[in-house]
Amino acid sequence: MITRLDHVGVMARSWDEASEVLVERLGFPVDVTRTQLPEGHLYEPQNTRIYFVKVGLGETRIEILIPEDSVSGIARYLAKRGPGLHHLGYACDDVPAEAQRLSDNGLERVPIGTGLSGVFFYPQSAMGILTELVIDRNLLRPTGPLHAPDHVRHSPGQAL
Repeated sequence: MITRLDHVGVMARSWDEASEVLVERLGFPVDVTRTQLPEGHLYEPQNTRIYFVKVGLGETRIEILIPEDSVSGIARYLAKRGPGLHHLGYACDDVPAEAQRLSDNGLERVPIGTGLSGVFFYPQSAMGILTELVIDRNLLRPTGPLHAPDHVRHSPGQAL
């Protein structure tokens, strides 16, 4: 089940460009629990640096994607469309089951391989929006003596 909007993915040419708008102008703080400063997290399959900023008091984040080359999928997307919106990332309690449900409902899955933490669906099948499913981190966090409910699952090897 989709539990909430986890993040909005945006593309930028540089961290300076993104932080000028998101941190300096809008006042969103960097999420230091999900961002390796100062260089960001390297997502190797797309040779892309990733940063997160917090939006207000809620749990939603903005994920900033900054390609390190000109040939990766994200770099080509940025070159064609420019900086801005890339995808919506939805948190769910069971990524494989929710991905199957969305596929059964007509969304077309992007074949990006196995062992990755997210599952993507083509924009053409989702009202023009690149859609990602990720595990809801809140359901996996220890909360006192009990942990996530038994029904909360993620794919083997999935980053939490």
